[in-house]
Amino acid sequence: MKTVRVLIVDDHRLFRSGVRAELGPSIQVIGEADDVDSAVAAIADLQPDVVLLDVHMPGGGGQEVLKRVLGPGSQVRFLALSVSDAAEDVIGVIRGGARGYVTKTISGAELTDAINRVSDGDAVFSPRLAGFVLDAFASTEAPPIDPELDSLTQREREVLRLIARGYAYKEIAKELFISVKTVETHVSSVLRKLQLSNRHELSRWATARRLV
Repeated sequence: MKTVRVLIVDDHRLFRSGVRAELGPSIQVIGEADDVDSAVAAIADLQPDVVLLDVHMPGGGGQEVLKRVLGPGSQVRFLALSVSDAAEDVIGVIRGGARGYVTKTISGAELTDAINRVSDGDAVFSPRLAGFVLDAFASTEAPPIDPELDSLTQREREVLRLIARGYAYKEIAKELFISVKTVETHVSSVLRKLQLSNRHELSRWATARRLV
């Protein structure tokens, strides 16, 4: 059985203890932190697979942790776990780079599953929160992540995301209601603009920028 190494970041000790007790055998809790500074230090020291991240805590909250830790090539994945279900909190940490957001009403079994899925590269949200994220990222006013990404058209970004998720060209064509030839044209354009050689490199590029 695969074991996922997890760091719990929350400013309530009893809550951290409760999470530890509820997680399944596939999860190994390797450390805890209760504020931004200790979280950043623990992530650098322990290199967990997944960080369970509270949104509101001393030192700037979950968004500050993401800002200070995440960057190109970072392998750590973040799952926000919060009592808040406010749209601004959800959107803020997802824009910051978290892979998912669940509320503290979640069961131990559901949280274990969410951690495993985030570790595998999936995006996970409590049901009513997913709409916030879809609405926010559908906005044409969303700021560009970096100049390379900004060089891509909206359609090229859509194709890139699906390539990174493992879709075949025929599946992408069906999903976007375009021809396979058009998919191939978009992929060639993306490879040229990003100076990459193949879809494997595309996937790694997209994952590093948290586009998947």
